Amino acid sequence: MLMEQLADYAIREQASKLPPQVIHHAKRAVIDWYAALLPGSVVNPAVLMEEAFAEDLDRGRARLATGRLATLRAAAMINGAASHSVEFDDIYRDAGYHPGSPTISAALAAAQASGASGERFLRGVIVGYEISTRIGEAVMPSHYKYWHTTGTVGAFGAAAAAATILGANKEQFMHAMATVGSFASGLQQAFRSQAMTKPLHGGHAADAGCLAAMAAMKGLTGALDMLEGEVGFGNAMSVNPDWSKATKGLGVDYHINHMTFKNHGCCGHTFPSIDGALHLQKEQGFNHKDVKHIRLHTYKAGLNIIDNNNPEGEYQAKFSIQYTVAHALVRGSVRLNAFDPDHLSDPDVRALLKKIEPIADPEISKGYPGRRESRVEIELNDGRKFEHFQPYRKGDPELPLTDEELNDKFIELAEPVIGKTAAASLLKQLWDTEKLASVDYDTGAGAKRALKEVLLGGTAG
Repeated sequence: MLMEQLADYAIREQASKLPPQVIHHAKRAVIDWYAALLPGSVVNPAVLMEEAFAEDLDRGRARLATGRLATLRAAAMINGAASHSVEFDDIYRDAGYHPGSPTISAALAAAQASGASGERFLRGVIVGYEISTRIGEAVMPSHYKYWHTTGTVGAFGAAAAAATILGANKEQFMHAMATVGSFASGLQQAFRSQAMTKPLHGGHAADAGCLAAMAAMKGLTGALDMLEGEVGFGNAMSVNPDWSKATKGLGVDYHINHMTFKNHGCCGHTFPSIDGALHLQKEQGFNHKDVKHIRLHTYKAGLNIIDNNNPEGEYQAKFSIQYTVAHALVRGSVRLNAFDPDHLSDPDVRALLKKIEPIADPEISKGYPGRRESRVEIELNDGRKFEHFQPYRKGDPELPLTDEELNDKFIELAEPVIGKTAAASLLKQLWDTEKLASVDYDTGAGAKRALKEVLLGGTAG
């Protein structure tokens, strides 16, 4: 039975001798998660979720990014949504999946609520990543036609992480995973408007995983063939799932070593085109006003989500290949400020995006999801034409962010929220995670609350 094989691995990993590089990459994942969590915690939907979950806050042993006490499930839900809000969270490419948001949110809440050590916390993160990324591979690419993997597959990552940290035995682990399969959800229609729903997919998956694990620890049972059953997760939400991928290399080839850490603050499907366009601009030295026309040849599955030549607000702009490439060429990058009102209305960006033609390239599309490629063609007003093929994204395993670059990303995103001193202190704590007796990280809550008031002007804006 598939569920039994997954549980056997998880139980072994509770006490295994983990390779040093796996521990290192797990810490990188946690650092990257915090980098996305902190700025996401001071904007909607996280701010609204704090209001909605008021009865579950200021009690319990888990904590929000603000340092505010919360029950296990409330912390998982709110931190899960916050860490998926600013579009800077990690990616497991072959599953089209952001594992950090649901998995680490659930793991941290479970670890804080149970008083687990830093080492146990990391083991939970690793188990959640290894199992959920493989479930994601098994149901891709057909799953991605309607479903958002971070909400669906993420529920399994969260359940696996929480059950590991809470000390589940084999039977309890299997039932936690079986139950959470019924909760897995998240529809892609949420991507296609200014709605706040998409970040909640990460939060819901984290919460659902914790709920399933907590209930299984008390004896609640689930359908153990939930993954491969006749009307189970795979058959209901994909076409011809390949369940051999769910256990291939499990405990040997660690997927957490092969993560993509984002180098731009927007949808990852835009990245190869952004990188390719910036490469040509740097190589050829042209100005954005020199551009006559741009063609972006990329993969259809991504283009179905990011083809929008008239984004109406911040959220749509993050999912517009035209806007993000135009912004990169005009402003030099696509960081958080790319979606501030003055940037969104920049006449140079708006003029350039109208000159961008995205094309679903049949050959490039064949490589999805394992390859994320773009061929960028730029024609200038003086008739010169340039072309560049971008086979990877900066941040992919083939072009990874170094530890130093990851540190820089963390400081860039954390400092405006918690201040320079607190950001440096938190980063050191995160690199020392496996040595910690508990993971009640100090995020400089006082400084953050003060900044929150400044940023929000006393509102939930």
